[in-house]
Amino acid sequence: MTRYDIAVIGTGPAGLEAAITATVRNKNVLLLGSKQLSNKMQVVDHPIRNYLGLCDVTGKEMAEAFQKQLDVLGIEVTEKKVTTVYAMGSYYSLQLSDGEYAEAETVILATGVVAGKPYPGEEAFLGRGVSYCATCDAPLYRGKTVAVIGGSPEEEAEADFLGEVCEKVYYIPLYKEEPYFTHDNLVVLKEKPQEIKGAMKVTELVTDQASHTVDGVFILRAAQFPGQLVPGLETEGNAVKVDLQMRTNLPGLFAAGDIAGQPYQYIKAAGQGNVAALSAVSYIDEKKRAGK
Repeated sequence: MTRYDIAVIGTGPAGLEAAITATVRNKNVLLLGSKQLSNKMQVVDHPIRNYLGLCDVTGKEMAEAFQKQLDVLGIEVTEKKVTTVYAMGSYYSLQLSDGEYAEAETVILATGVVAGKPYPGEEAFLGRGVSYCATCDAPLYRGKTVAVIGGSPEEEAEADFLGEVCEKVYYIPLYKEEPYFTHDNLVVLKEKPQEIKGAMKVTELVTDQASHTVDGVFILRAAQFPGQLVPGLETEGNAVKVDLQMRTNLPGLFAAGDIAGQPYQYIKAAGQGNVAALSAVSYIDEKKRAGK
């Protein structure tokens, strides 16, 4: 398995700038995110007037300019969702939504801000019935009943896969589009999740309309709350605690952009991405000098 120098999670201004800076500094970079780049840029049709060097461009035009720079530098986006990042001592292991793993000496979190907060019981039952990766944990629920909370139509494929393994799958879409599945044991519930309950393990998902007996709950968001994405990571609200060098409390782990707190500005995000990459480069170089 290839161990990258730096894994960058997120393809907004912070993640892209981090990947660009790290590549220019001759580091082997794994950039994980959407090939369409940040949706936050794609939906902005009005001019952005405070980004240095790109006067009066829309978010879409900014994304096009960023993509051109990626192409010039030969930086490719790996379109896989990261479900968990594990600190392994001298490196990090990234669990991906397809059940595979990636390894990197350092990681830069640039996933943006996640709105809302975890469901009651979500954190308490993590690993005991609550999962963020259907592909990874489906075998644990063979022949059982599970619930899937889907944040977008992109999550339907994972839910459909669970239909192959589980006896019954409740699917709760958090979006307006009508879900489509190929297995008839998936039941769509137009309800709002309220709480996850259980004793030693999950036994119940409570919604605004009913209580459903389940053996597990899969919460499939576009991005996880930072404290759940990286066990042991210090956070404050929905933001990661960082210093001026974008260092977190975990050595070799950095954060930049909206995930590091307000203000939520493209120019600020790009600047922090640059700093995070330089800090990651320095961290790697110091380890090499120390012979670690």
